[in-house]
Amino acid sequence: MRVLLLLLACVSLPSLADLDYRLAPRQIAAGTYVLEGSTEHFSRTNGGNIVNTGFIVTEAGVVVIDSGPSLRYGQALRKAIESVTDQPVVQVLLTHHHPDHALGSQAFAGVPVGALPGTTQLLEEQGDGLAENMYRMVGDWMRGTQVRLPDQQVAAGERAFGSHRLRLLALTGHSGADLAVFDEKTGVLFAGDLLFYQRALTTPNTPGLAVWLQDLQRLEALPWKVLVPGHGPLATDRAPFAQMVDYLGWLDKVMRESAAQGLDMTEVIATPIPQRFAGIALSQYELIRSVSHLYPQYERQVLKRVDR
Repeated sequence: MRVLLLLLACVSLPSLADLDYRLAPRQIAAGTYVLEGSTEHFSRTNGGNIVNTGFIVTEAGVVVIDSGPSLRYGQALRKAIESVTDQPVVQVLLTHHHPDHALGSQAFAGVPVGALPGTTQLLEEQGDGLAENMYRMVGDWMRGTQVRLPDQQVAAGERAFGSHRLRLLALTGHSGADLAVFDEKTGVLFAGDLLFYQRALTTPNTPGLAVWLQDLQRLEALPWKVLVPGHGPLATDRAPFAQMVDYLGWLDKVMRESAAQGLDMTEVIATPIPQRFAGIALSQYELIRSVSHLYPQYERQVLKRVDR
């Protein structure tokens, strides 16, 4: 597998100077910074920088929330951290196993990378394939990137880093193993991909939309002041939750009613996107993917076996 990744990395060799993520940390609360990605799909133009990562500068060191899509991104993230503090990075927390959130961990050698047990398992099972696919989509931005598995198991509960008490929530709605991080000192909620905003959600590993909706209820009930979604702009009001709940409800209804009517996937994919979701990036693209991921489950709920 490693040989294949190296071969893919050498397919084209643009100037290294062109491969600059130009990460600019934005302070959103005391000691708390976010690096906001685009709402596009992966491409050789954006290098996979479609994700929101962040870091918290504490008296005990820097805590990083997600390491980004590549070794190069992780290295740029470390430089961005160094531009605002001399404190060392003491902890990386991965919200889940998807490549845009977890493939930059190599850049944090010597720093513990913590994740839920399910995230580690999924990275072990899927990581090489996800990395290979990223090489195909974004090319040389991925050069040198290999999967670094988390070396620290985390669980729901609280962890203190200096004066920042972080509440860790173990959820499952998006990927099957989703870590949300709530800073009780600042009220900042790093929701990972449980929360998308102005960008259509992705569904390849969800255990079900009903589970995802329950997770959103838990997150919304927290005393947050600032929301950091996994993708899309930050917010200080409940608009991201309202949009997610509305979109998930609509998606569930479309597939449930389509299955009851006996429609095939092609017909479901042709469902018009409601006007209220017109401003959400990649809605049509992600509808196609979500139908392919989830529609068979809805069909099984309504179709009867004829061989029994």
